[in-house]
Amino acid sequence: MTINIKKCTLEDSHELQEISHETFNETFKHQNSPENMDAYLEKAFNLKQLEKELSNPSSQFYFVYFNNDVAGYLKVNIDDAQSEEIGDESLEIERIYIRNKFQKHGLGKCLLNKAMEIAAERKKNKIWLGVWEKNENAIAFYKKKGFVQTGAHSFYMGDEEQVDFIMTKTLI
Repeated sequence: MTINIKKCTLEDSHELQEISHETFNETFKHQNSPENMDAYLEKAFNLKQLEKELSNPSSQFYFVYFNNDVAGYLKVNIDDAQSEEIGDESLEIERIYIRNKFQKHGLGKCLLNKAMEIAAERKKNKIWLGVWEKNENAIAFYKKKGFVQTGAHSFYMGDEEQVDFIMTKTLI
């Protein structure tokens, strides 16, 4: 079993789009309407949007490879790229997604560790994320890794307002 993490570049935009669609569908399709899923996927993961995010120096994407296959990815944000004004001392984990067939191999933990490594390099003392209140597996994972719920915010899946818990971990 070989696990590698590689920073994404603009040249990875098509592959990033493909894995974004696949993992988001696998994770949320069964709990949302097809119309709202399609609207969100088109808004969040169209090539122009992904290329804009890949070009933002305050955002970084990383692929995780399992035996040379792209198994998932991480997106982190600092400064003004954060989706909430949490503060300059914080790093946001906006996305950690692992393809279903690669789950239960420790890849989410590897990406979380990568995010903490980036936060330390950037001298951030907190990491935070938003996780859908109905995503019980993810909430349990983050709690196990030392995150605590510190708030909530609205997340729009198409025209449906949903609630994401804001979970934070202090690093210092």
